[in-house]
Amino acid sequence: MPHVSCSPRRLLVVGCLLLVTAACSRGDKPAAPAAAAGGAPPALPVLVATARTQPLTDRLRAVGTLTANESVLIRSEIPGRVERIHFEEGQPVRAGKPLITLDGAEYRAQVAQTEATVTVNRLNFQRAAGLVKTNMLSQQEYDQAQARLAESTALLQRHQVVLAKTVLRAPFDGIAGLRLVSPGAYVQPGQDLVNLEDLDPLKVEFRVPERHATAITVGRPLTLRVDAVPGREFTGEIYAIDPRLDAATRTFALRGRVPNADGLLRPGMFAQVEMTVGERPAALVIPEQAIVPRGDKLYVFKVVDGKVALTPVSPGLRSPGIVEITNGLAVGDTVVIEGQMKLRDGMPVAARAPEAKP
Repeated sequence: MPHVSCSPRRLLVVGCLLLVTAACSRGDKPAAPAAAAGGAPPALPVLVATARTQPLTDRLRAVGTLTANESVLIRSEIPGRVERIHFEEGQPVRAGKPLITLDGAEYRAQVAQTEATVTVNRLNFQRAAGLVKTNMLSQQEYDQAQARLAESTALLQRHQVVLAKTVLRAPFDGIAGLRLVSPGAYVQPGQDLVNLEDLDPLKVEFRVPERHATAITVGRPLTLRVDAVPGREFTGEIYAIDPRLDAATRTFALRGRVPNADGLLRPGMFAQVEMTVGERPAALVIPEQAIVPRGDKLYVFKVVDGKVALTPVSPGLRSPGIVEITNGLAVGDTVVIEGQMKLRDGMPVAARAPEAKP
């Protein structure tokens, strides 16, 4: 067998040919080139809205309590037995009409006795006046007769006043409450007998922050709602403003009157009060869902040249669905209103406006 010599270069070429032949026989294909590194991320689809101007009303909301226009607890000033009750519980009574009559027999007797004393003293004084003119009576005796007449007259007036207090009358038009005594009961001075309430109009009392002190004036209209009458608004106006602020809460009290001719409102009801304290004819507003809270600050994602910029904003008035922006945006700026959870400052976005509702 002849000797064949192979150089290292020839062996390398033969080896490469064998590898290529084996790869072709297995059907292997060359690997594809890797994707270019550092490519731009895809734009995220988001819904956007445009900052615009519209008139807004600065509405003040507070909670208050309804009270009667006039309220009094009828009490007797003198002791006595209840002789008669003139009213029906829960029914209206007129001012000056009797509510309760006490037994006045003893007081009438005192008046009659004093009247007799006054009559005698008046006759004595008339005689003394005639005698002093003729020097038949001293000036001192005349003065004493005159004093006795004045004293007995004053005592008569006092007994008449006490007798008048046996009839307890309504001090104003109102609704009688539930009586606390019955006929025949003996009452003491100061004892509660019945309450009287004037329910038309009613008063509403509430407190507001001190920043509204210069904006609220007497006569400003208000509206209120109560849970007992759902879906109904009642209108009234401010009639009194407390000149002193509460140093602890920095609030001041207001009182308003609300007509109550139909009697739906009652004293003691909880009321939600609203009133207008200012007008903004051209407030810059955006949808409230565009606001993104971060810590103790508020932001929006503003779309600039296809990318979002996290922008701090200062909110103002609020209305259902919208919020006023007092600082941070301008008219025509585009803000993201849906899809903020996936956004980061500087990310590209594919913005589109929400579909209009039919």
